[in-house]
Amino acid sequence: MSTIAFLTLAISVAAVFGILLGSVRYRGIGLGIGGVLFSGIFVGHFSHELFGLTVRTAEGLTSEGHILSYVQEFGLILFVYAIGVQVGPSFFSSLRSMGAKLVGWAVLIIFLNCSIALCLHFAGILSIDAMVGVYSGAVTNTPALGAASQMIRDMSVALADKGYDPLATGFNELLVPSAYAMAYPFGVCGILATIIIIRLIFRINIDEAADEYFKSKTAGTPSVTTINVKLLNKEFCGKKIIDLPGVKEGLVVISRVKREQELLVPHHDLILQEGDTLHLVGIPSNIGNSAKLIGKASAETLTTRGTKITVQRLAVTNRHVYGKPLGSLHLDSRFQLVTSRLIRSGVQFVPTPDMKLQFGDVLNVIGEEKNIKEAAAVVGNSNAELHKVAMLPIFIGLILGILLGNIPIPVSGVPTPMKLGLAGGPLVMAILLSRFGATWTFNTLHWDIPTAGLSALREIGITLFLSIVGINAGASGFWQTLTQGPGFSWMCWGTLVTFVPLIVVGILAYKISKVNYLVLSGMLAGTYTDPPALAFANGLHSNPEASSLGYATVYPATMFLRILSPQVMIIIAVLASGMNV
Repeated sequence: MSTIAFLTLAISVAAVFGILLGSVRYRGIGLGIGGVLFSGIFVGHFSHELFGLTVRTAEGLTSEGHILSYVQEFGLILFVYAIGVQVGPSFFSSLRSMGAKLVGWAVLIIFLNCSIALCLHFAGILSIDAMVGVYSGAVTNTPALGAASQMIRDMSVALADKGYDPLATGFNELLVPSAYAMAYPFGVCGILATIIIIRLIFRINIDEAADEYFKSKTAGTPSVTTINVKLLNKEFCGKKIIDLPGVKEGLVVISRVKREQELLVPHHDLILQEGDTLHLVGIPSNIGNSAKLIGKASAETLTTRGTKITVQRLAVTNRHVYGKPLGSLHLDSRFQLVTSRLIRSGVQFVPTPDMKLQFGDVLNVIGEEKNIKEAAAVVGNSNAELHKVAMLPIFIGLILGILLGNIPIPVSGVPTPMKLGLAGGPLVMAILLSRFGATWTFNTLHWDIPTAGLSALREIGITLFLSIVGINAGASGFWQTLTQGPGFSWMCWGTLVTFVPLIVVGILAYKISKVNYLVLSGMLAGTYTDPPALAFANGLHSNPEASSLGYATVYPATMFLRILSPQVMIIIAVLASGMNV
């Protein structure tokens, strides 16, 4: 069997058994997608023992290791890009409302992680190289591992030049990834355990937490409501609908008019008569003010059933109308239609003529069916287009994200520049493009991805990433190091580094800051920049927006600090030892 075929088979087997393992639940609690990681460890171990799979030697990665490394990183890129697209539209508003609070808690977790790791070193339990390896694995941050390995390598050269023995002083470069591999799987478990424990301690109902999040999301946007009003004020009799208070200012929409037993399409030049019953749409305060001036509330129903008037929803899918004001379509004068609501990302708005249309906007229109069909051709209303995944924007976004992730960020006193990396760059770029991409490309491209496509991209990416992380660990002597070497002690100390800051800060953030549980779960995963934990948090509820938002909010600042922190820890340890480097 060829190398490619064998590796593809190993990844697939790890994914199948991992997904099955993750689907096992006890009282609603299970590993979720995290099961793929542990399945991968077993597949990697037996692939090494039975078929000789080797991913790393003393000289570096083997050809198989290079292939697996590429697929692993590509899976991670797909996963984080999908997350960025999903949270981008609401990211900046959430950053203003709760960003500082979440980032503050994340910084506290990082400080506690570093403090515990340094204490273990100063207590003589971990050497410097094992300390930063255990720390990087315990917080599941591969860029931190890279930064730590690079600095250990640079420091060992500097120490050798000064006459020190690098191995004796705790600067063995090969020890760092070994300690990382021991701590990493249980670092993931620590995050999952924390999310589960907080849920059990406070007896959190997931559906209630989701409802709480979505209510808070729309708290700043007044809900759209309706009222029926009978026209009694003679001042407006004989006037056009557009002359009514609230309507002419664009604050209220009249979506139906009933005159005696006939239901009329309320286009703007319709002449009103005393006794007409009007169906007002708007936010409560606006329609309340208009109703008082027009007449009085009526219990009469204005149903379209049995009439020639109908109500339909039209989706904006015609690329030629993206970015155009709603008023420029002239739906009222061209098709005798009234647009009563505009629905965008699940939030209802009272439509105004200057409101610019976006791909996927839904217009609630009232009129005759033949006119609605003609209007549908103008706005698009294509179900196929609505669910079509546009590939061009995805690959443009990946290109820009990878370039952004490789921009070096020099830090004075640190031997290697920091980078957002292959995880941070695509995530940040996806957030920016999903929020501002349409404007930047003059509405020629739309950057959102339909729900089904987004879910597929996200799940394929994380499954590839986790299965290969597990295979690499299993094929690199994970079991031997765990049972015969210092692996078990590294695992235990790594669990301490992982778990204590998470559980302390998680409980405090939930109780003191009242952080929503789903957002908190994403924040904890984001503080460890951990895709498996995010995937687990996303699986808590059918709509993963809240957890993804918590993850993305803290991710950029966290990634910066995670890369910097092991380097700072090494400097502190060296200065405390009295070595002159």
